[in-house]
Amino acid sequence: MNFSAVQDTIFHHKFTLNCRGKVIPLSTPVVMGIINCTPDSFHSDSRAQTIEAAIQMAQKHLNDGAAILDIGAYSSRPGAENISLEEELNRIVPVVKALREKFPEAIFSIDTFRHEVVEALLPFGVDMVNDISGLADEKILEVIAGKSIPYVLMHNSENANYRNVTAQVYQFFQKKIEVIKKYKITDVVLDLGFGFAKTQEHNFKLLRNVDFFLNQNLPILIGVSRKSMIYKTLNTTPAEALNGTTVVHSIALMKGGNILRVHDVKEAKEAIDLFNKMGEK
Repeated sequence: MNFSAVQDTIFHHKFTLNCRGKVIPLSTPVVMGIINCTPDSFHSDSRAQTIEAAIQMAQKHLNDGAAILDIGAYSSRPGAENISLEEELNRIVPVVKALREKFPEAIFSIDTFRHEVVEALLPFGVDMVNDISGLADEKILEVIAGKSIPYVLMHNSENANYRNVTAQVYQFFQKKIEVIKKYKITDVVLDLGFGFAKTQEHNFKLLRNVDFFLNQNLPILIGVSRKSMIYKTLNTTPAEALNGTTVVHSIALMKGGNILRVHDVKEAKEAIDLFNKMGEK
């Protein structure tokens, strides 16, 4: 066998993200650290209900190697309260304002599905929008159009009835990307929506097929941190799911994942560092 001809295909996707002029190279994967300005997110250690707590969490994430901070104020856990727009703004605006003052060079992703929230936060430097709704509010694209703000498109559905989950998620992305192309969006990131209207079987099929979605020629965000696909499989709890999360992260990296959205930045960054060693010549 001619070993010199062997290709390390997982290292061939050299994406970049332009976040309002701040460029994130994705030639190797990066970490997005979660900051939840909520009282009820499923992993209690990710909750930052005061400005001081959010600053401390942000500082730790950045020290541990996060390239992006993902800030949200609307819990998406099953059974979470459906809060009003006013409540979401009351939770998130003071935090983002304080974080921007403290960390002027940090890259902020805003985790929301409401265009009004993105619009309200524009003065404080929205660098990315992470929309878990699957583009339920098309006006969110109008708000960020032409501003070099990447958009994270997550697959979401009203039910979990799939004939072929991989094919249908792929088709969902194709349709939504056609909509996004109508706007001047600099970059689009795909999130397969692990845990959203999907059974355990669906989640693991998608994990097995992450590399299939590279055919869209767009970077892929992996959001599995401490989720039920891990802790229910292991008969444990979110608090005890860090080791399982690291295992799933490692699989996703091998399949071509570009961004790990996580509660535990240090451990995710270590997984990436070890993964990167395989790409060294």
